[in-house]
Amino acid sequence: MKTLFKNGCIYDGSGAKPTVGDVLIEDDRILQVGGTIDAEADEIVDLTGLQICPGLIDAHSHNDFFYDREDAEKYYKPFIQQGITTQITGNCSFSPFGAEPDTPYRDKMGGGLFDTLHPGSFADFKKRAAGRLYVNLVPLIGQGSVRAGIAGYDPAPFTPEQIEKELSFVREAMEGGAFGGSFGFMYEPDRYAKMDEILAFAKEIAKYDGIVTIHPRACSIVSADYPLLTKKSHLELGLDEAVEIMEKSGCKLEYSHLIFTGERSWKLLDKMLATFKREKAKGYPIAYDNYAFHYGASVITVVFPEWYAQLSPEETKKPLNRLKLQLTILMYRKVLGIDWDDMVVAYISDEHPEYEGKTIPQAAAEEGLSNLDMYLKLVDLSHRAGSIYLGKYYNDEIVRRLMENEMSVFMTDAWVEEKGLQNIAAFQTFPQFFLLGKRWGIPMETIVRKMTGATADRYGIPERGYLRPGCKADLTVLNFDELQVDESKPDFCPRGIRHVYVNGQPVLFDGEYRGGTAGEVVLKR
Repeated sequence: MKTLFKNGCIYDGSGAKPTVGDVLIEDDRILQVGGTIDAEADEIVDLTGLQICPGLIDAHSHNDFFYDREDAEKYYKPFIQQGITTQITGNCSFSPFGAEPDTPYRDKMGGGLFDTLHPGSFADFKKRAAGRLYVNLVPLIGQGSVRAGIAGYDPAPFTPEQIEKELSFVREAMEGGAFGGSFGFMYEPDRYAKMDEILAFAKEIAKYDGIVTIHPRACSIVSADYPLLTKKSHLELGLDEAVEIMEKSGCKLEYSHLIFTGERSWKLLDKMLATFKREKAKGYPIAYDNYAFHYGASVITVVFPEWYAQLSPEETKKPLNRLKLQLTILMYRKVLGIDWDDMVVAYISDEHPEYEGKTIPQAAAEEGLSNLDMYLKLVDLSHRAGSIYLGKYYNDEIVRRLMENEMSVFMTDAWVEEKGLQNIAAFQTFPQFFLLGKRWGIPMETIVRKMTGATADRYGIPERGYLRPGCKADLTVLNFDELQVDESKPDFCPRGIRHVYVNGQPVLFDGEYRGGTAGEVVLKR
């Protein structure tokens, strides 16, 4: 089937200035781009006053964990409604493959964040995903998932035999078309891996010219993952470790979600960007991805000390322990630069939906409690497993500078939650990037490129990211003048996304979601 798009403002993904013209596709391929195309077509779509660009690519996603759910569509629909057609998955050390099908540690492969319904090899994943995907997935293999599949959360260093077992899964994935691998040093069990194991994994990826994405050990000025007193901030130490892995292994490095958690971390922006610039100048393949909003998903225990959690109920009531707790939490908050009203409750439990969407001070005022007592109550009600949205990841100046930097590409790092308050990033991120670019005078061709061609180039994604003859017919059509988001409603469906095509199939047309499993597992060549 041939479809002819007429009179659109064409952003081809290269960063070039847009031109007005036509685009012709047949089935899942682009045939012609630009100028006036006089060709017979089964369908003609008038794009007068609209912008057409390659399908948008989400540089950091975890949606590979939802394709095999019975209700899988709901996990992908909000991303399609943002204009996203392709997602890079397997980040932060988590992938739903890279283990024996009968591993006794299936429940640990997602690090407590994701449920791996069908563990197995990469080949198993490809076979199972065929015909079930709503968007295209660009797969990475997660080191934490592989490690968990072998030994669960055992913190013991891996033996040479265990490392070789780990590498066998890496080889199988890379030879089968995976694009690289990932680390997530904040999470179990990845945080237990020693440098010999880490470098072995990264070197194996590098043999296949793959990319390694790294969620660092720290995203704030201080953290629980380094000694309290260090010469550098913990945020800098996390980047230094990632750089060391890149330099010693020879891998391409994508530093995942460059954030500055807490107001006191904001002053480190120049130092962090200087490190990226220095390594880039040396010729190393290093870059990063970033968010559009100022906050992100976190856990209720973000400032809750582990020592207090280990006390008996009787000990927690002792005045001295209570005072120590109060001072510890105050210190955490002051050192990080986080206020109580930076914490918005996402989910506590099925029995307590009344807290969702409220800040700690709002909930405290309603119940006549201090902010600390309210916080401790929520920790207790959630059995230390509640989730929040934590503010002060960024300010406007940081977001603007990250967006303008040549090393950035854009991502969501979000998923549709089963319960509780939704993450705005799963619903409105890419339209927000467009709106921010417009506000700050960043050329739209630059914004489009970071969402398309630049991301495709960085990960080596074939036939996507560009409007060129021969490329896959992933297309996003927008009306820049109609773009709208609503930060007061996290699950708001953004306005201004007119048409979305995945492999030539219209999955959203004239603003109406159509759906359909037109996506595929994209394979590295």
